[in-house]
Amino acid sequence: MAAAGSGPRAGGRERGRAAAGRRGLSCPTSLGWDLGAGCVLVVAHRPPPRAHRFCVPLVLAALPAMAAGEEFPPALQDAWGDFWLFRFFVNAAGYASIVVPGFLLIQYFKRKNYLETGRGICFPVIKSCVFGSEVKSAHPDDGSLPPRAEPTESSTARQILKLLFCAAGLQASYLTWGVLQERVMTRTYGATETDPGEKFKDSQFLVFMNRILAFTVAGLYCALTKQPRHGAPMYKYSFASLSNILSSWCQYEALKYISFPTQVLAKASKVIPVMMMGKLVSRKSYEYWEYLTAALISVGVSMFLLSSAPHRHASTVTTFSGVVLLAGYIVFDSFTSNWQDALFTYKMSPVQMMFGVNVFSCLFTVGSLLEQGALLESLRFMARHSEFAAHAVLLSVCSACGQLFIFYTINQFGAAVFTIIMTLRQAFAILLSCLIYGHTVTVVGGLGVAVVFLALFLRVYARSRMKKRSKKLPPGDTPAQKV
Repeated sequence: MAAAGSGPRAGGRERGRAAAGRRGLSCPTSLGWDLGAGCVLVVAHRPPPRAHRFCVPLVLAALPAMAAGEEFPPALQDAWGDFWLFRFFVNAAGYASIVVPGFLLIQYFKRKNYLETGRGICFPVIKSCVFGSEVKSAHPDDGSLPPRAEPTESSTARQILKLLFCAAGLQASYLTWGVLQERVMTRTYGATETDPGEKFKDSQFLVFMNRILAFTVAGLYCALTKQPRHGAPMYKYSFASLSNILSSWCQYEALKYISFPTQVLAKASKVIPVMMMGKLVSRKSYEYWEYLTAALISVGVSMFLLSSAPHRHASTVTTFSGVVLLAGYIVFDSFTSNWQDALFTYKMSPVQMMFGVNVFSCLFTVGSLLEQGALLESLRFMARHSEFAAHAVLLSVCSACGQLFIFYTINQFGAAVFTIIMTLRQAFAILLSCLIYGHTVTVVGGLGVAVVFLALFLRVYARSRMKKRSKKLPPGDTPAQKV
């Protein structure tokens, strides 16, 4: 009975194999792949439940190989590769391949009480990376910034020259950086009369270029100047580094979908999510005027975004993807600033913070680029287009120099003067972008821009008045109610 019952099934299997053979496909007796014939899956019998669990990860692991095969049209592959959300998850997977093993190692050393039992050559490195010296300042503001240089009896002309030097350095660095950023992300390279040229698409490579130079500059500065004794565990920089990478990536990617003036205004409005993150992360309280100016900024940005020009340039059309990327930039950047504020409870200088964050930024970006094979591809693009190579290097130089000008300006003149200079820089950046790249702004949009910058200057004025008033009040009195 058994032999008679198995005859039809065996015959069906033979006929299936013969049909598969005529089509040029393989038909194994169990679960199998034929990658050369189009990744055909044939199941001849049900595998046991345990084997089935191993097959699912195998199938998922083979999906990237399937996507890279010749059977998928190149246009489809390019469409997926150009989709920003797909690239975001690919980059995040690359960072996770470094973060997850690092997290497991940190947990292992903490569980083993390595600080008490560890010995050997690696002990100082592991102690610095995982435990640090755990020396914190008594107040959060003690180590956040170096003490501001008090004005000496030098002449007024000398102070004016210093201020002009700081303002010129900040404006030159960040205005050039903004113009180059828009040029690299929105224009083609190698265009001729017969060839339209090609655009550079990998924003992560630009982030890597910026971070590697900033890491070098900060390292040299720390090596050549006296710095406070470092006490923070090195791994804590990785949180700010990761959010900083993602915010920069969103910033570059957003220029593919929105105009540069829109991006500048979105950066100006990031005080709103910064305040929200401050409430959530650092449990900060804010004055009423801070909420008022934040509301004015949101109104001005809304006026600019909702205004429509009758003949708007194609590159200024705000798309949903651009808005999402801007939101991602603002959220990640807000987390970065608040996490850095928390890190400054350890006694460190801003340059040490710059060095620590950029160490992990270089590690994350180069690891992700190598895993994707994008590093060599970007270097080949640089070799094909020398103009792009010059732009990428100059972009990184402007970013690193701008950071140093920030530290010097705050040290010499304080945060209020620095904020005024940077607010003016944002206004000049919008004007310069409109002149060079032909962006159009309507009357309503122009009024929105004016409202935003009016609110920013009001914030600077109110903050300086509050500081003066708090200095005059006796200890224990509060200048205003915070919420």
